[in-house]
Amino acid sequence: MRLFLTSSALLVGAALAYSAGLPLTAKEVSLMLRSGYSSETILRELAARHFGDAVDPAVEKQLEKAGASPALLDALRNGSFRASPDEIAAAEEKLAAQEESVEEAQQQPHAQPKPGAGAPGQRPNPLPPRSTVNEVYRLLRGDLVSAHQGAVTRFDDDGIEKKKYFLFFFSANWSPAGRKLTPQLVEYYNRTQPQHPEFEVIFFSADRSQFGMETYLQQNNMPWPAVAYPKIGVKAAAMEMKSITNIPCLILVDAGGHILSQNSTDKTPEQVLADVDKVLAGTHPAQVARTR
Repeated sequence: MRLFLTSSALLVGAALAYSAGLPLTAKEVSLMLRSGYSSETILRELAARHFGDAVDPAVEKQLEKAGASPALLDALRNGSFRASPDEIAAAEEKLAAQEESVEEAQQQPHAQPKPGAGAPGQRPNPLPPRSTVNEVYRLLRGDLVSAHQGAVTRFDDDGIEKKKYFLFFFSANWSPAGRKLTPQLVEYYNRTQPQHPEFEVIFFSADRSQFGMETYLQQNNMPWPAVAYPKIGVKAAAMEMKSITNIPCLILVDAGGHILSQNSTDKTPEQVLADVDKVLAGTHPAQVARTR
């Protein structure tokens, strides 16, 4: 049964399924430095993922300006972490596949009949029945983690089954807009969730490595659970969320997986949070329509 994102096809620039494990680029290293990663941390990341760019004087100046240490610059200059031709070819193939999937999805019609609308001369179709099964819990149980006391550990998800509303938060440490939104969302959550235990935020990382995701979780003291990094692609696919148009992205759903609000070119994350307030107060239009 199609539950999630049936009203629109979402595309991704930093695809959850494609970006993990690709060799780092000079631009990404520069962004990591500006985001607060130490040169030593980046060296460890390069040891695992390697480097897919050439280092010319312009790149060197850019990295030095971003805060690269002499040891990091030397390692990039001498090719210590240079990706092999096979690794670079595989990365280019993945990126090409990503661009092709985005282009195909963009060409697909996305218009859907409005709930309750039918063909001319016919009675309006009823709204789809509200599911009595917590589909979000069913799809995510056993695959959630959380940051706690300096470590990322398995999240006890028994309480998720009782939740009525979920705010899916797609973001990444490499996204300036995501880093700006995160503390605002943390403040909103800490203020709202204790008063509304029926509400939960679930984080889907678009970071390019598990290390990046866990660093993002801990640096921002995210108080909500996150989908375990190795499971993100599988869970996003199961929910038909493999692709996202913009990072950060907030998607509000009920326990049955019906979308109540999401940010887009026409709606800001702040407006989605205002919709969360309406849902929790029982005054959101989509929620009111289901109770009639």
